[in-house]
Amino acid sequence: MKKVIFCLLLLMPLKVFSISASSAIAMDLDTGRVLYGYNLDSKKLIASTTKIMTALIAIEKGNLDDIVTVSDVIYEAFGSSLYLEVGEEISLRDLLYGLIMRSGNDAALVIASYISGSEEEFVYLMNDYATNLEMKNTTFYNPHGLEESNGNANTSTVRDMAKLTKYAMENSTFREIFKTKAHVCKTNYKTYSWHNKNKLLNEDYITGGKTGFTELARRTLVSTGSKNNLNVVVVTLNDPNDWQDHKNLYNDIFKEYKSYQIINKDKFKIENENYYKNAKFLVKNDFFMALTKKELKKVSININLLKLKDFADDDIVGYAAVSLEGEVYHKEPIYIYKIKEEEKLSWWQKFKRWLF
Repeated sequence: MKKVIFCLLLLMPLKVFSISASSAIAMDLDTGRVLYGYNLDSKKLIASTTKIMTALIAIEKGNLDDIVTVSDVIYEAFGSSLYLEVGEEISLRDLLYGLIMRSGNDAALVIASYISGSEEEFVYLMNDYATNLEMKNTTFYNPHGLEESNGNANTSTVRDMAKLTKYAMENSTFREIFKTKAHVCKTNYKTYSWHNKNKLLNEDYITGGKTGFTELARRTLVSTGSKNNLNVVVVTLNDPNDWQDHKNLYNDIFKEYKSYQIINKDKFKIENENYYKNAKFLVKNDFFMALTKKELKKVSININLLKLKDFADDDIVGYAAVSLEGEVYHKEPIYIYKIKEEEKLSWWQKFKRWLF
């Protein structure tokens, strides 16, 4: 194992304005690293931020161009609504815009029925996704986020909701819907013109978000923002001042942190490698990481190579692991290629090639 150390300095906590939320987090979307937070694993009601999971599953499991016929499941919906009608025909894509932008609880039930056949089966899928994403403190009871009449309610933590959003933002369709301010759609019954409830989208650095509110959960908010190659998700639960708290957090993070290039694919080298003869190594991606100036000096890259007896060009032979304070935040695959030996020619052979 080979190690490149950039420096050794203590990690400094982010200083921010006072936050009103019961729990809050700011997470680097590129690495999953927590940049700021408290009560990270405290279980809270999450209200309509639930719909991030509903939308993600629909995007991954459904055909967005399918036309969905609205059934009488909408009669079970209350609270915020798209005011869909039984028999109305609407594309899954448009349902998702209504779900995220207008927080349509009727849309959530229609989507669940379309994807899984029933709300119960869809909720099973939601919890399965949560398990696979290591959302260890999350339980879903429905696809919309309202409290059930029997007292059951969707609960999660700011850390788990940030994990979910990080994964969802890797999907280009989700990113597009998440940031949309206005959308018009037509069904066989009528034309809808929706405007996003999330007023944070008026800020030029905000790239998406989902609001939520119930009397028990109070105000919940998930937002994403990007500036100067910094990509961040902020989650607050039970926060009476969530709009301003999110803006303050982004302001402080963008002031304190910078995106530093840790791996440069064009300059990647492995020094003092003696096992492989006549071989060269490369990585295919650059890697950037949100760091303070002091943290940059504590970043390390560990080169881990397998000792293969035989290999072909473009085989993965190991990885470059980027660590901060002993925790690995990124692993970049290392590829190997054989170096072809130059043909050795006598002076007479060289002369003949030159002559002819």
